[in-house]
Amino acid sequence: MCVHLSSFLEFMKLYGNLLGKKRTELTQKMERLENGLQKLQTTASQVEDLKAKLAVQEVELWQRNTDIEALIAKIGQQTDKLNQERAVADAEEQRVAAIQAEVTKQQQETEEDLAKAEPALQAANAALNTLNRLNLTELRTFPNPPAIVTNVSAAVLVLLSPQGRIPKDRSWKASKMVMSKVDDFLQALVNFDKENIPEATVRCVRDEHLSDPEFNPEFVRQKSSAAAGLCAWVINIIRFHEIFVLCEVEMKRMRLSQANADLAEAAEKLEAIRRKLAELDSSLEALTTAFEKATSEKLRFQEEVNRTNKTIELANRLVKGLESENVRWAHSVAEYHEQEETLSGDVLLTAAFISYAGSFSKKYRRELLDNLWMPFLRSQKMPIPMTEGLDPVLMLTDDATVAQWNNEGLPGDKMSTQNATILTNCERWPLLIDPQLQGIKWIKSRCGSTLKVVSLGQRGYVDVIEQAVVAGDTVLIENLEETIDPVIDPLLGRHTIKKGSCIKVGDKECFFHPGFRLILHTKLANPHYKPEIQAQTTLINFTVTRDGLEDQLLAQVVNQERPDLEHLKSELTKQQNMFKIELKLLEDELLTRLSAAESNFLGDNVLVEKLETTKHTAAEIEMKVLEAKVNEVKINEAREHYRPVAVRASLLYFIMNDLNKINPMYQFSLKAFNVVFHKAVAMAEASEDVKSRVNTLIDCVTYSTFNYISRGLFERDKLTFTAQLAFQLLLMSKEIDMRELDFLLRFNIDHSYISPLDFLSNSAWSAIKVMSFTDEFRGLDRDIEGSPKRWKKMVESECPEKEMFPQEWKGKSSLQKLIMMRALRPDRMTYALRNFVEEKLGVNYTEGRKTEFAKSFRESGPASPVFFILSPGVDPLKDVESLGRKLGFTIDLGKLHNVSLGQGQEAVAEVAMEKAAKEGHWVILQNIHLVARWLGSLEKLLECCCEDSHPDYRVFMSAEPAPTPQEHIIPQGILENAIKITNEPPTGMHANLHAALDNFDQDILDQCSREQEFKTILFSLCYFHACVAERRKFGPQGWNRKYPFNTGDLTISVNVLYNYLEANAQVPWEDLRYLFGEIMYGGHITDDWDRRLCRTYLEEYMQPNQFDRKLALAPGFVVPSNLDYQGYHDFIDEMLPHESPVHYGLHPNAEIEFLTVTSDNLFHTLLELQSPDAVMGEGASQTLEEKVKAILDEVVEKLPEEYNMSDITSKTAERSPYILVCFQECERMNTLISEIRRSLKELDLGLKGELAISSEMEKLQTALFFDNVPDTWTKLAYPSIYSLAIWYNDVLQRCKELDSWTQDLSLPSVVWLSGLFNPQSFLTAVMQSLARKNEWPLDKVNLTVDVTKKFKEEFNQPAREGAYVYGLYVEGARWDTQAGVITEARLKELTPAMPVISVRAVPNDRQETRNIYECPLYKTKIRGPTYVWTFSLKTRERPAKWVLAGVALLLSV
Repeated sequence: MCVHLSSFLEFMKLYGNLLGKKRTELTQKMERLENGLQKLQTTASQVEDLKAKLAVQEVELWQRNTDIEALIAKIGQQTDKLNQERAVADAEEQRVAAIQAEVTKQQQETEEDLAKAEPALQAANAALNTLNRLNLTELRTFPNPPAIVTNVSAAVLVLLSPQGRIPKDRSWKASKMVMSKVDDFLQALVNFDKENIPEATVRCVRDEHLSDPEFNPEFVRQKSSAAAGLCAWVINIIRFHEIFVLCEVEMKRMRLSQANADLAEAAEKLEAIRRKLAELDSSLEALTTAFEKATSEKLRFQEEVNRTNKTIELANRLVKGLESENVRWAHSVAEYHEQEETLSGDVLLTAAFISYAGSFSKKYRRELLDNLWMPFLRSQKMPIPMTEGLDPVLMLTDDATVAQWNNEGLPGDKMSTQNATILTNCERWPLLIDPQLQGIKWIKSRCGSTLKVVSLGQRGYVDVIEQAVVAGDTVLIENLEETIDPVIDPLLGRHTIKKGSCIKVGDKECFFHPGFRLILHTKLANPHYKPEIQAQTTLINFTVTRDGLEDQLLAQVVNQERPDLEHLKSELTKQQNMFKIELKLLEDELLTRLSAAESNFLGDNVLVEKLETTKHTAAEIEMKVLEAKVNEVKINEAREHYRPVAVRASLLYFIMNDLNKINPMYQFSLKAFNVVFHKAVAMAEASEDVKSRVNTLIDCVTYSTFNYISRGLFERDKLTFTAQLAFQLLLMSKEIDMRELDFLLRFNIDHSYISPLDFLSNSAWSAIKVMSFTDEFRGLDRDIEGSPKRWKKMVESECPEKEMFPQEWKGKSSLQKLIMMRALRPDRMTYALRNFVEEKLGVNYTEGRKTEFAKSFRESGPASPVFFILSPGVDPLKDVESLGRKLGFTIDLGKLHNVSLGQGQEAVAEVAMEKAAKEGHWVILQNIHLVARWLGSLEKLLECCCEDSHPDYRVFMSAEPAPTPQEHIIPQGILENAIKITNEPPTGMHANLHAALDNFDQDILDQCSREQEFKTILFSLCYFHACVAERRKFGPQGWNRKYPFNTGDLTISVNVLYNYLEANAQVPWEDLRYLFGEIMYGGHITDDWDRRLCRTYLEEYMQPNQFDRKLALAPGFVVPSNLDYQGYHDFIDEMLPHESPVHYGLHPNAEIEFLTVTSDNLFHTLLELQSPDAVMGEGASQTLEEKVKAILDEVVEKLPEEYNMSDITSKTAERSPYILVCFQECERMNTLISEIRRSLKELDLGLKGELAISSEMEKLQTALFFDNVPDTWTKLAYPSIYSLAIWYNDVLQRCKELDSWTQDLSLPSVVWLSGLFNPQSFLTAVMQSLARKNEWPLDKVNLTVDVTKKFKEEFNQPAREGAYVYGLYVEGARWDTQAGVITEARLKELTPAMPVISVRAVPNDRQETRNIYECPLYKTKIRGPTYVWTFSLKTRERPAKWVLAGVALLLSV
């Protein structure tokens, strides 16, 4: 964390802004509350005034009521009179209406009857219309008309006869007489009284005339048209009469006339009554108007009285209802006044917290606040007032805001709340350190679709930022690395131009919207940003905490186990959050209403009722909150049953998350872990009993996580993981003591003790002695010395970890037994640790069964690719192709795309992935480590392609792990979401030899014409292949460097063998050995000594005598004769001895060495996996910093002063090769001491807080804590495999050696060759000095060594020629001092010391070459790059034996 000047200025700006804002807020709150209180206080006095007013109003209301009652009586009398008159009028009106109805009815009937007769009348008139003077005259002229005409005229005569007197003479003559006067005749017809025809006349006409069938106008018209008209008239007149008579039309007319007369009389009478009624009505209306006026006045007064009553009632209710607020608000006002006093200090702390605390973990935030800032502010001459135990979060947020955040997906732990508070209040752009993506998830949920999400380097990201800057949107830049694209520098630093209105984005000047906000995000867990980036941003550490994750996992497990409970909990939490928000809003509304109310607000009924409603709602909510809290307690009790599952899962995640310290390939995301956790809970065996169910869940989650992780670990790391798992689980359950575990892992031993017992080495005895000083192991040294036989039996046992410890030591705890075993037999610790894990966790955790690929495949998905971590000699993609064939995904069907990366294959891979995502194919991407630059694009491509992809789409990737963590290039995003699978070659000679043979079959064995030679050499080749591959496990003693020998080397070698045997009559041994040793296998080899080893193997395993079954590949394992394919496999099973280093030509000690180194590395890795806080333990007397400070002080105290080179060089003018070596060594030591002093001084200042801790200082601190030599020291020192304590003692010893040499600059009697930075320069000096002395050309001389029979103490003067050197050790053999030759090592004596060696130079031609083993000299057991020289050692055995045994001289062990 770097504090920059600009950071401080931003902090001051934030302080100013916050102080102003908080002061305004506080003032507003106080004013509102005081206003509210004042309103409540004035309410009571207003009630008294209202009561007096009410008394006056009530008297006036009584008077008005009396007046109104008198008026009502008067109106009553008038109404009665009016009602009587109205009754009479009503009766009369009913009578008139009845008459009216009768008249109407009769009129209607008469009209209907007339209407029936009307057609006949109209027909008669129509008939008349046909008559005229002309045709009548013509008729009259008929002298003797037809009978029918006469009949018609007679009928007319009858009808026209007066008063119904029927004429007797109805002859034609009589008729003509009547018609003589045509006009009168016509007139008589027209005016004929058709309604009053005498009945006799009608009868006569009907009976005598109409009865004639010819009496038909149509018929008559044939005779005369006039006669026809008269005929029709007669017929219709008679028809009219019949209807008229039938309907009594006349009588009805008379009755109608009488009724009309009655109606007129009644109407007149009614009109008189109505006039009287109108007079009465007008009188009543005047009275009613007076009544209404009086009533409205009375009502108005009544309303005033009611209103006053209601106001008094409301006021009383308000005063009573807000009693609690009265107290609370008064208390709050007092608190606010107190806050006003401490506001400047509180805001100062809060601003500091926002500006500087964000990057720290929970522990250090608390440390900053409670132990640093608060005491500092209090200790000033003028102490700055502050609130005791201030929580900065409460200064900036309230429950309602936090509740809102939680509803948006922010984890509920305190750390997350602090982070959200910092993010929403910081002045600088926030930069989230968010490896588990919890912060980014919350931000995306909070901002929704308005958030613009980009990552640096994606296509068009600058344009997106530019648009957001102009529009005032929020931009989230995700997945930042430690370096940030300079394009966004102006934006980061807010380097605005044109008076702050514009800013440069890319190469454009944009308008800078004041609403624009930038949020930065990184997935890196522990990034080191440059000071300028830290100055421009506010770092916020969103890394998930153990308790935070625990709560999330608890929610998950309860959600699966008891969805009802979790749903209820979730609903309750949301409800509680909503209640908090609503309560806050209601109280704000209450205060706002009171504040905004006028002075006479009690008259404002709406306001008072709203205040009461608000208060009532608040009371209801408070009741619900209390209910919810009771329910929450019950729910939490039920949920707590499942907490052990969440605690275990949280621990497992953090163990898993630390595995990348072992190998950066081991990256796992929280998202992936959640999937494993979810599946484990779903798969766990059901149980009714909650307790047993929880135990089942714990076991299932632990084992599922173990399987998920271990399939992606190398074999060498699986025990590390299971041991870490066991230790952490036992620490959590407090079954083991942290101090004991720390001792086991560190094993800091003072190696100064000499063992008194032959079966214990000095280092073992030193460990026993150191342990005996502790309470747990007090007396152990005495017991071992007292009962050596028992202890020897146990120590020298083949499997001591299975033996019982002697005496009472067998009763010690498992961990204490591990500590004793590490002291006694460090080489057996891997087995002992495996037994410990099996005892504590169960056999499932140590079996090491391989997961079937098909099972792993089932867990994969479009968003979960499979990632194969490659090992030499294994092709895991065969599994993919095999499964693909079963499921129908093959290259032939076009559903499998196999892309081997490198040589511009990136574009091919991109096309394949896009096509596969759409169509549901499989894609294999081989060797992605070869395309480092494309990996960033691949990460984004994997993300894009899995969105909306076909469900069958899968990606399989493979990559080799990097040799060192610094060279690791695979992006975290690819690794953590992938299902990682390791495939390693088989271990052990037996498995390797079978695996080598498995590359062939009977057909290959039979293919060569020279069957015996081919088969025999092929078998030797298989053994050779198994040897070189498996020899790697012995570390540098096996091979100086690691080589990727693979089955391809073997199969090609067999092809070459076949071709050469077919082409040559004799077996070309030299050619074959050269091809195999220098080209096929030798092509991998880069070290000359390894090349010699490979060559030697081939010389030993490929000889002519192997055809006669005389060549033993290993003791008791001769090359078999001519067998079939299965016969060779059976021969291996029957004849190959048990696994032993002897199979590879190594001494059995090689296994002890290999196991010891493995166990030391294992424990050191385990130590580095422990969190420093945990290692210190709860309630530890020292903090991590204090422990580092103690180590630092001890180192500085012992650190010698640098050599004064001017003083030393002035001691002699001679500059012999030896003196120059001495000067060079002093200068190298000065450089190292100077760096140690500088770096420790810098760290000391950092620990005191006077300097910002840089990443280098952090690395130094970690190294000191874990007893490692810091890298910066190692670079300036010499190769070493020691821990820090031993290394530093070694440095001090070297200084002592240099002190004695620089006294007089004369060559020491015996030179400690191991104590030199550059032993080569000293050995070269030996050659130079002798070459000069004897005047030999330097290029014609070489060193020769003679191993003396004496040790250092027996020499008191330097050699006359050359030099005596000591401090050398031999590994893989020992020196026989008496015989003066190299010989077989003793068991368990791994690196015996060599006697003093005399080193001198001789001309090349005098060099001894017979019975010589060319032995390499290395600085450390790492060998390889620490090579110094080659010493020729005498041997009676064949040199090949020592080559295969890996014999070498070492300068330090």
